[in-house]
Amino acid sequence: MEKIINEIMTKKIGDVEIDASLAKYTTYKVGGIAKLVVYPKNIDKLVELMEIINRENIKYFVLGNGSNVLFSDDTYEGIIIKLDNFSEIEIEDNIIRVGAGYSLIKLANEVSKLGLQGLEFASGIPGTIGGATFMNAGAYNSEMKNVIRSVKVLTPELKVINLSNGEMNFHYRDSFLQHNKGYICLEVILRLNHGDKELLQEIIKDRKLKRKKTQPLEYPTAGSVFRNPEGMFAGKLIEDLNLKGYQVGGAKISEKHANFIINTGNAKASDIKEIVDYIKEKVNDEYNIKLRVEQRLVNWDD
Repeated sequence: MEKIINEIMTKKIGDVEIDASLAKYTTYKVGGIAKLVVYPKNIDKLVELMEIINRENIKYFVLGNGSNVLFSDDTYEGIIIKLDNFSEIEIEDNIIRVGAGYSLIKLANEVSKLGLQGLEFASGIPGTIGGATFMNAGAYNSEMKNVIRSVKVLTPELKVINLSNGEMNFHYRDSFLQHNKGYICLEVILRLNHGDKELLQEIIKDRKLKRKKTQPLEYPTAGSVFRNPEGMFAGKLIEDLNLKGYQVGGAKISEKHANFIINTGNAKASDIKEIVDYIKEKVNDEYNIKLRVEQRLVNWDD
């Protein structure tokens, strides 16, 4: 890895962090050590980085705000790519061009103040534009699919292309990017509608108050753990099994919302994973329903 680090620094690809704790990169505040974290300066430098990664056959993971991911406690023997520098934004009437590293919450609040409607659902989703696009993030019966016009990506062949909304194959918490390894979201073009800025601000304010009442925002967490089965709510299934408050080590099922697992202060990733597996087993035994994890599990054996 030392040779690779030297090459990355010589080519001035971007800032690097060596042997960094993944706990500081994830909203769960858990995870092992990342051998190398790289912040490419731009698309050209990202291409150079991917050329090195492909040549050396190194594993990698593109990480946004770490708000929907659970790394194991093991060392990540590869490269974590952070696209924080991909944060340009251009607004022309109701069309927004925005970099993958831009904060989704920040964007939702900014466009609502301009009277642009359609992103209010995202005002409490603590991810990046790239991560939200990858996951087709959603809330309040809306999702990224509804506002995305096209997505600029880097292909496995290191070509920059644009994918239309249809080509992104969006489904519930799903997209083309999840099933086609090697494609990296670089930039997104959104189309919003014109609306009443005061009304939009009021909607965002009301939803923020509701989240504070119903979600354990005072603890490190990564949002909803499980996808809702069709016609059901995962949280309700878990709550009906009296699992609120169930604890393993420093991790616990929230007593505010059963589809949230919280880090009470000293949790390990393995504590959280053990609860995830326990919930899946209990729900399957009781209801014969196989819950699907919404969060991405990275660097686990299974």
